[in-house]
Amino acid sequence: MERDQASKFMFDLLRLMVGKGGSDLFITAGFPPAIKIDGRMTPVSSQPLTAAHTADLARSIMNDKQTAGFELTREANFAISPGDLGRFRVSAFVQMSSVGMVLRTITTQIPKFEDLGLPEVLKDVIMAKRGLVIMVGATGSGKSTTLAAMVGYRNENSYGHIITIEDPVEFVHPHKNCVITQREVGVDTDSFEAALKNSLRQAPDV
Repeated sequence: MERDQASKFMFDLLRLMVGKGGSDLFITAGFPPAIKIDGRMTPVSSQPLTAAHTADLARSIMNDKQTAGFELTREANFAISPGDLGRFRVSAFVQMSSVGMVLRTITTQIPKFEDLGLPEVLKDVIMAKRGLVIMVGATGSGKSTTLAAMVGYRNENSYGHIITIEDPVEFVHPHKNCVITQREVGVDTDSFEAALKNSLRQAPDV
C-alpha cells in the first residue's frame, strides 16, 4: 500500500470513529479494522488486514524519527492531530511478528476541577511553590485527565512558566496567565532525562 493511500485510509478510519463516537481504533493483522464503541468492539469492514497492510498503516502516520525508533524497539507511543478530526494517542507494537496499533481519542478540551469532581485540596497541591506530586492509578482511571485539570488550574490562577515532558502529549494547553512549554519524548526531545535536565535552565515554575 502506497504511503498516500495508507494515510488516507487511516484518516477515513479516524473520521469514522469520531462520527460514531468511538473511543479506540484497533489495527491488527488477520482482523478487520475495529472501533470500540461504548465498550463493544465493532469491525468496520468484512476484509481482514494483512501484515503488510498494518505495517504500511503504522508507518503512514509516523515521522522518520518515530519510524526509526519503532524499527529498533518495536514499540512507539505518540500523538497525532490529523486535519480537523481532533487528537489521538497512538500505541504501535509488534505482536506475532506483525505490526499492530491502538489509537485512542483524546479529549481536546482542558477539563475543569468541577467537571471531574476532584477534591479541593488538589488546587492547593498544584499551586504549591515546591514539592513532588506523584499521580498513580490503573489504566483508564483518569491520571492524565486529572493532571490536565491541575495544570489548567495553575495556568489560569498563577503567573509563570509551566513545563511538561510527556510521552505522548495528550492535552494541548493554551497560554493563559502562564507560558506553557510542552515537550514530547521522541519528537521534541530524545528522553525524559535529557528534557528534565535541560528544563532546569529554562526558568520553570512547574
